[in-house]
Amino acid sequence: MSGHQLAQLNIAALRAPLDSPESKDFVDNLDRINALAEQSDGFVWRWDESYDLDGGAAANGSDPKAPTHPFGDAVVVNLSVWRDVAALQAFAFRSDHVDILRRRREWFVPMDQAYAVLWWVPSGHRPSVAEAAERLDALRRHGPSADAFTFREAFPPPVAAAG
Repeated sequence: MSGHQLAQLNIAALRAPLDSPESKDFVDNLDRINALAEQSDGFVWRWDESYDLDGGAAANGSDPKAPTHPFGDAVVVNLSVWRDVAALQAFAFRSDHVDILRRRREWFVPMDQAYAVLWWVPSGHRPSVAEAAERLDALRRHGPSADAFTFREAFPPPVAAAG
């Protein structure tokens, strides 16, 4: 065993605000899809915007306008940790999640650059949105590598050092 788990970030630019009629079906399915993820084999953890892992003021109420992520208010952030690539693939592409995925163009603007990134983290590590943004930026700048990759070009977890 490598002692690592798979982190993933995907972002999506909204066509309309979350509280708009155009986004209603997406919003109405969030709790169901999040629960499906959390019940999936291999799920470990997911970031929730109700708390700010980057240590900002948004979560504690001192500045309600402080962003909780670097992508802006019109961007939906999904950050989670999974046992491995196979577990995440099973949830993303072989569960009821795929029905929502097929409808993404109804709610989100197509992006002309990478919007999803995978990377290995030590078991128990919970990545911040800032850390995830750095991985996405690395993927965009350098293409897939062991530090930031995609489903299409996945890398194995690091080998645990003997010791």
